[in-house]
Amino acid sequence: MLQGKSLIDPMDFSVQELNEIFNLAHQIISNPREFSHVCDGKLLATLFFEPSTRTKFSFEAAMMRLGGKVLGFSEPNSSSVSKGESLADTVRTVSCYADIIAMRHPKEGAAKVAEMYAEVPVINAGDGGHQHPTQTLTDLLTIKTVKGSFNNMTIGICGDLKFGRTVHSLLKAMSRYENNKFILISPNELKIPDYIREEILQKNNIEFMEVEKLEDVMGSLDILYMTRVQKERFFNEEEYLRLRDSYILTEEKMKLAKNDMIVLHPLPRVNEISNEVDNDKRAYYFKQAKYGMYVRMALIAKLLGVV
Repeated sequence: MLQGKSLIDPMDFSVQELNEIFNLAHQIISNPREFSHVCDGKLLATLFFEPSTRTKFSFEAAMMRLGGKVLGFSEPNSSSVSKGESLADTVRTVSCYADIIAMRHPKEGAAKVAEMYAEVPVINAGDGGHQHPTQTLTDLLTIKTVKGSFNNMTIGICGDLKFGRTVHSLLKAMSRYENNKFILISPNELKIPDYIREEILQKNNIEFMEVEKLEDVMGSLDILYMTRVQKERFFNEEEYLRLRDSYILTEEKMKLAKNDMIVLHPLPRVNEISNEVDNDKRAYYFKQAKYGMYVRMALIAKLLGVV
């Protein structure tokens, strides 16, 4: 039973509980009208202490499509935080008005603090560079819908593997399923942190390899998860200029891939996927954004216990 629970970390829910959410999401996709009033009379509070487009709109659209209503703020200056109110007090107060809270905050661990003081379920909509669990649910629902399974996949993760919170969460989540292999594609400066390599991959005997060039491994991938390589992460510009084109997905590189490989991206993109790739049937990143709304609908409904 997920009713009354909070979602702070992608690993908070068991595989069985995640399946409950994905099964409900598929029911919603198949028959959205059936669920259009399940949250009548319910309120979602969106506490966004830093800017967001997709995540905020996705939560708001999810609640409204379930029949509920939304209140909240999109920057701290429009809340009592600007007067010095603590996060604990903000959350306590909002709990008096709302049935569920979705919160994004620039400080790592803020969502855990909110959960401690809230009287209602809290959904972490991103806390600093730490966790973004509903993006992970979005990624997983997309994979399940398109591929039909979470098992026996070769997953390429490309770009900023050192600082990318979506990357770390996806690695943890897909490591729970059987016979998955990871190919980690990044410059040396942006390799995955040691604790992910040791605690998630090596400790669980999960097969993985680290490479610098995307085109070298394109043909073996079932899933390619792209992220942005940021210039500011490099110690010198020369090294960045030498490597940057290796991490831009182009039509030419797509010719090297399997016909049923899928390309995912947490968005926003800058230049790491060429616009020409958008028309490729294997490009799923905009569909992925829509699956994000459906999985948030399922999550809200489960945590509120309305289905």
